[in-house]
Amino acid sequence: MEDFFAPCPRGLEAVLADEVTALGATRVKTADGGVHFAGPFTLSYAVNLHSRIASRVLWRIGGAAYKTEEDIYKVARLLDWPGWFDVTRSIRVSVAAVRSPLRSLDFVTLRIKDAVCDAFRATSGERPNVDTQTPDVRIHAFLTAADFTLYLDTSGDALFKRGYRTATGEAPLRENLAAGLVRLAGWRPGESLLDPMCGSGTIVIEAALMALNSAPGARRRFAFEKLHNFQREQWEQMRVTANANELAREALPIYGSDLYGDELKTARSNVSAAGLDGVVQLKQANVVEIPAPAASGVIVTNPPYGVRLGDSNDLAALYPKLGDALKQRFSGWRAYIFTGDRELPRLIRLSASKRTPLFNGAIECRLYEFKMVAGSMRRVKPASAEGPTR
Repeated sequence: MEDFFAPCPRGLEAVLADEVTALGATRVKTADGGVHFAGPFTLSYAVNLHSRIASRVLWRIGGAAYKTEEDIYKVARLLDWPGWFDVTRSIRVSVAAVRSPLRSLDFVTLRIKDAVCDAFRATSGERPNVDTQTPDVRIHAFLTAADFTLYLDTSGDALFKRGYRTATGEAPLRENLAAGLVRLAGWRPGESLLDPMCGSGTIVIEAALMALNSAPGARRRFAFEKLHNFQREQWEQMRVTANANELAREALPIYGSDLYGDELKTARSNVSAAGLDGVVQLKQANVVEIPAPAASGVIVTNPPYGVRLGDSNDLAALYPKLGDALKQRFSGWRAYIFTGDRELPRLIRLSASKRTPLFNGAIECRLYEFKMVAGSMRRVKPASAEGPTR
């Protein structure tokens, strides 16, 4: 049994824990910003292949208590780096810390790199090259106040890089965060889904790939393929099975719209790159005028900020109209609005039935749930025209 840690957007830890458990993980434990779990090494193949929520899959290779940088060097130097990958592989070391007493994480990074290179020199007389941009092998260290842990990255490029995003709009959602929003909304394939402010289309694309049972990692390469313990036959069989389980691509009740033609052009490009032409329905429309595409369904959307709308006064004008549109045209729907704007519930004049804290990078956000039941959502006291706090 090997130990792994999969980081993810903060707030999606429970969703990721459900994913890795379904894939066969044991000793599953959530932590702030990720999930610890255990299983055979080939479990890392499966999580890389199938997880829609994880950002990476890190393999725990060592760790200990420490007081100085030299303590970290000594432990790292004794690890079997040549047994894990070839000296011809380029490396990169990344260090993160919480409450570490050490003054310089850059120096910690240097000492871990020295330990790896010294281990190779002792066995072969050579050392691996360092590549900070596109390394073959990524080494991660995480320091707490008293302990440190070393990991090998089995993923390579971050898992949210699915490969379909050819263009982006302003401040696009990462793919794994978009997938997490869809999961938190409780949407199920076959149910209508609408993103009426779809931007570059990430939410509707992730929903469509879920509905088609398309494995997010089926068309990309991974860092575990460059390790000595890589079992190619098992990996190829996993990919063959994943591709065989993918459903035929046909029109789905998944809809996206945007007021801005440039944004919609970007969305169409990304939909096409994802192989979803004719699967996802896109059109240019104003969110306050668009009719419901079905009698019931789920809205999942990330409203634009002041950059696209001009300023906070535009937001203050939009939100009440959005609330009215939801009330008048989407009775029977559930609406999930993801935003870092804490004034939205007041300005939209609807009562949120749930508020889920999430982080978009370092920005603290909320996913607000509004159940659109006729006659029950209006607040008695209207919102002021005051702009939202940012």
